[in-house]
Amino acid sequence: MNLKTEKEDTLRLEITSYASEGKALGRYGNIVVFVKGAVPGDVVDVRIFRRKKNYWEGVIKNIHTESSDRTQPFCSHFGTCGGCTWQNLSYEKQLFFKENQVKEQLERIGKISNIHLQPILRSPETLFYRNKIEFTFHPLRWLYDHEIGKEIPSSGLPALGFHVPGKFDKILDIDECYLQPEPSNAIRRAAKEIALKLKMEFYDPKKHEGLLRNLLIRNNASGEFLVAVMLKYEDKERRTAFLNELAERFPEIVSLWYVINPKLNDAWSDLEVIHFKGQKFLNETMEDLTFRIGPKSFFQTNTHQALNLYRIVREYAGLTGTEIVYDFYTGTGTIALFLSRQAGKVVGLEYVNEAVEDAKINTAVNNIENAVFYAGDIRKIFSEELMKKEGKPDVLIMDPPRNGVHEDIIREVLKASPERIVYVSCNPATQARDIALLSSSYRLIKVQPVDMFPHTMHVENVALLEKIN
Repeated sequence: MNLKTEKEDTLRLEITSYASEGKALGRYGNIVVFVKGAVPGDVVDVRIFRRKKNYWEGVIKNIHTESSDRTQPFCSHFGTCGGCTWQNLSYEKQLFFKENQVKEQLERIGKISNIHLQPILRSPETLFYRNKIEFTFHPLRWLYDHEIGKEIPSSGLPALGFHVPGKFDKILDIDECYLQPEPSNAIRRAAKEIALKLKMEFYDPKKHEGLLRNLLIRNNASGEFLVAVMLKYEDKERRTAFLNELAERFPEIVSLWYVINPKLNDAWSDLEVIHFKGQKFLNETMEDLTFRIGPKSFFQTNTHQALNLYRIVREYAGLTGTEIVYDFYTGTGTIALFLSRQAGKVVGLEYVNEAVEDAKINTAVNNIENAVFYAGDIRKIFSEELMKKEGKPDVLIMDPPRNGVHEDIIREVLKASPERIVYVSCNPATQARDIALLSSSYRLIKVQPVDMFPHTMHVENVALLEKIN
C-alpha cells in the first residue's frame, strides 16, 4: 500500500520487512524506503527527508495501523539513544528476522542453497545482559525537542551517557539503562553527582577542554564490578576524592582504575591504565575455566550467551583429543582455551598484543599446557614456518571482526587445508562472502544463529564447513 500526497513530501506505506542493517522498509513503486522506528506490518505516513538514486529515507509522521508485532518500548530514551533499536518489536519476531537475515545472506551473497539452518538460539536474558558499558561525559547534554527554547538550569545540563547516533560531539544523558545489571545505573548516577559536587569539568570534544572524559563499568556473573575513569589530565586532588567516594559508596566495585588521556580522541586502548584500588582484575568462570578480566580485556559482552556460543563451537569442532586446532582472531583466548581440553594442541593468533598477553595469563591460571599464542598480523604469522613449528591445523576456528577475513588469509587457509572450519561471525554478510571464497574446497554443513544482543539487529552465526575430499 502506498500513496503520495500532493501537499507534502509524505508517503503512506506498508512496512514489509527489515534490511540487513536492521532498518525497517517499505516500497514506493520500485523505490525502497527505509523508515526509522517502523515495524513490519505497520501502515504509516512517512515524511521523506533523504532521496538517493536507489532508495529513500524517512521518519514516521503518523501510524494508521499498528503491526501485531509492535510492542511498547521499555526505555524512556528509545528513539533518541542509538541502542536497543528493536525494543518496539516483539522478541519472537526479533529472532525470526535475525534467523532470516542469516539465511538470506548465505543464499544471496554465499550462493548457497539447501542450508541446514538450526533454529536461532535465544538469549536467556533480554535485559541487563551486558557485562561492559562505556559512558561519556559532556558539559551540555542533548536536548529533546520539547526542551528546545526553554530555560534549563545549568545543573541540569551536564551529561554522562551515550553518543547520539551520528554525532560524535553530542551526548544523551542517560537516566536508566537496561543493558547492564545494577548497581551499574547507580554507579553512573553517583559518578555524575560526585563529579558535579567536586566541580570537575566535563570534557568538551569541540573545545578540547574539561577534565572528565569517559567512565567504563564492567561486571562479572558474581556481581563484582570493575570501574575505570578516563581524564584529560592529572588532577590528583579531585581525582583521588572522586575515586575514593565512588569506592566508599559501592562495595561492589572491587577493582578501580584511571587513565590520563590527553589526546584529541576518546580511544584509550594504547594508553596506560593506572590501578587505584582493589583487585587488578575480575574473575569470570565458564565451566571449569577461569578468565581474568582487566580494563582493556576483550571478553564477550553477553557472558551467559557466550558460554552457549562456545559450546556450539566445541560441538562443531568435533574434537577427539588429538587434533591441532588453530584459532584465528583469538582475542584473550577464550575459545582456544575452551577447546584445549578436547584438543591435542591449540594455536591462537591475534592482532592485538595486549589481548595475547591476557590469553597467556589465562592459560597459566587454568594450568593449560597445550595452548600457545602469537601476536601479529595473521596474514604474516600464519605461514609455512609457523606450521612447521606448531603443526598444520586439523581444525580451524575463525572469529573475525565485522569486516570478515582478509582474502590473503583465505588463500592461506585453502593451502593449509584443515579438515574442518568453524566460522563464528557477527556479520552474516561478510561471513557469507568468505564462505563463498572457501567453497572451492569446502562445503557448508550447518549453521547456528545465536542471539547475543537482544533488542538490536545484530546476530552471531556459527558455521561448520568440511573439506571436500
